[in-house]
Amino acid sequence: MLKGAGVEFTVLTYRHEEKGAEYAAQALGIPPAEVIKSLVFQTDSGKFIFALIDGEGRVSVKRLVRASGYKRVMPASPHDAERITGYQVGGISPLGAKRSLPTFIDAETAKNDTIVINAGARGTLVRMATRDLIALTNAVVADIRTR
Repeated sequence: MLKGAGVEFTVLTYRHEEKGAEYAAQALGIPPAEVIKSLVFQTDSGKFIFALIDGEGRVSVKRLVRASGYKRVMPASPHDAERITGYQVGGISPLGAKRSLPTFIDAETAKNDTIVINAGARGTLVRMATRDLIALTNAVVADIRTR
């Protein structure tokens, strides 16, 4: 997908022994703030959305509701997240997911020039320009971080 879009990226790999952005950051020797968590949420209408936030952040459900326009959102079950995206938990990415989902990226996270995000497989990530991620996913930049 990234090659086809003409996006510059670097593939990073590590031995996947645990899930989570913090573990991936530690395994790669980079700050957790550079590694993006791709979280799938289910809405009150049964639709699914992505929330992207750096490895140090936590998504505020209340702020995600405001940003998305839905009345309620809740974390999707691992089973639903895998079914909807086509990826296993620990490798979920908005890039090349089975279904294109509305995507919301945390405003603070979006300030980074580059990010590292799952590439669709456990232990495989890509470093790319944040602006390219936003453009490819049509992400809405919003304040979705817990304060």
